[in-house]
This record gives sequence, C-alpha cells and structure tokens, in this order.
Amino acid sequence: MANQSYVCTIDAAQCEELHALLVARGWEISRGPYMKFKASGDGVSLAAYESGKLVVQGKGMEEFILYTLEPQILHSFGFGYDTVTETSAEAEAVTPHGGIDESGKGDFFGPLIIAGVCVDENSGELLKKLGVCDSKLIHSSAKITKLAESIRLAVPNGYTQVTLMPETYNRLYDQIGNLNRLLAWGHARVIENLLEKNPGCPRMISDKFGSEHLIRNALMERGRKIVLDQHVRAESDVAVAAASILARDGFLRGMAKLSAECKVELPRGAGPQVKAAARKIFAERGIDIFRTCAKCHFKTLAEISAQD
Repeated sequence: MANQSYVCTIDAAQCEELHALLVARGWEISRGPYMKFKASGDGVSLAAYESGKLVVQGKGMEEFILYTLEPQILHSFGFGYDTVTETSAEAEAVTPHGGIDESGKGDFFGPLIIAGVCVDENSGELLKKLGVCDSKLIHSSAKITKLAESIRLAVPNGYTQVTLMPETYNRLYDQIGNLNRLLAWGHARVIENLLEKNPGCPRMISDKFGSEHLIRNALMERGRKIVLDQHVRAESDVAVAAASILARDGFLRGMAKLSAECKVELPRGAGPQVKAAARKIFAERGIDIFRTCAKCHFKTLAEISAQD
C-alpha cells in the first residue's frame, strides 16, 4: 500500500485545520504548483490542492488516514471498509473468538482505554441484533453508554478492560518509550484477562497498529497459544466492534472525571481547540497538572510550554 495514493476532497476550513495540526506535529511544510501546501512527516507525504483535492501517499499512509485524517479532519470513516465482504461480516455464523480495541490513543487529554470482548454464535448474533458496530460510526455519547450497558449484559463473563488514566499512562510511557509498544502491552493484558475468563477461546482479533510480534512478545504463556489476527478495520467484526464501544464508553467516563477534577471541559482530539484549552490550563496552573490530565509525550505540550 506504500506505493498507492489516497485521494479525497476537503473544504477550506478542513484544509486550515489540517495545516495547523501538521505544523504542530513538526511536519515539513512547503508549497507547490496549484497547491495550498504540501507536507511530509511520519512516513507520509501529502498535497492539498487549491481545488480542494487532497492526495496522501507513503508507507505511513494507512495509519495517518485511520487515526488522524478521518477522525480529526474529515469526521467520516470509510477507508478500509470496502475490503469487508457481506459473507465475512454478515452471512457467516459467528464462531467463538475475542476482539480487542482501544480508545483515546490520538487524544491529548484523557485516558487510554483498551477493552476486549469474547463472543460465541449466540452472543455474537445477539450483539448484532442490538446494533453493535464500530464506535467511530456512532456520534451520540448517550448511544455509546446505552450500547455499552447492553454489551455487558449480553456477555457478563466475556468482557474486560484496561484503563490507563493519564498519570499511569505517562509513567508507563516513560518506562516503555514507544506508543506501539505501550499499546501492545495493553492489548496483551486484555487478551490474558479474557482468556482467564474464557480459557477455550481459540482466536483473538485486533485492529492493526503495529507489527504482530509486538503483541506476541508481550503475551504470557496462556496467550501465546491462541491465534492472533491483526488487520485494518477489524471493527467490522462484531467482537472488535463491541470492544470499541466499551473502550469508547470508558474514555468518555474518564474524560468526564478529569474535566470535573480540572474544573474545565477538556476537548477531545489533538486539534487547534485542544491546543487552545491546553494553553489556558498551562497559563493558569502550570505544566505539572498535565501529568494528571494529558498524554505528555504529545508535541502539543512541548509546543505550548515553549511558547510561554
């Protein structure tokens, strides 16, 4: 996929927001013929044209689209879904397996939540009937909360969650030093917890965020015996979709708790509105408060503290 291109259309406001986000991340920005700007960084090169066309390329294209462009700029989710067939997603009966997903990875403020759900033929079909789908396709926080409650009732012994509030997250990141390795550690803990409750579960499915060996190396003896599948848009699977909803519900609860403690509404994501809130908090309370409410390795913190 590194030799392929992704093309979409963005409006003037989205173009401006994307430019600000990439500048904040330290990408190299320049101009080209008929372009508003072009940028490169994190294994990605992109060009935003005056016509509104956006072209994305590079070995990091897939991750950039899935975790930055779609959720933070486009606010729509379609990349990768065309690979899901009706046979695999709907027609076949659900076989016993587990799914893992996370929420909060790309958000400066708030926790990282990693959740897992095990399903069989009966619980899998029940979750489908309840309307369980990828949490990114659900825009109502109230619906996320309601579906999360339904999932817990449908699989009372088949779900688990690892919650890393910012203070814990920052301590672990300082020790591990790499986000993908931290995610792998969290996914492995969720897999081990699911297998403790469901020892006969033969397979786990996870959204692809890095090399498979990262999770495998973090697994203990029980987890190393299962089949582990990682692929793009794993949330099309009902177990992963259910995990994504539980993770999103945990993230929303964590954000509400932190907002109450900080006495300010903490915005989601890592865009300009987040940077504005961070500057305000920094001016009023200093840098130490971010250890308890934000992910301190984000460039957002270095940027606002350097500007002071």
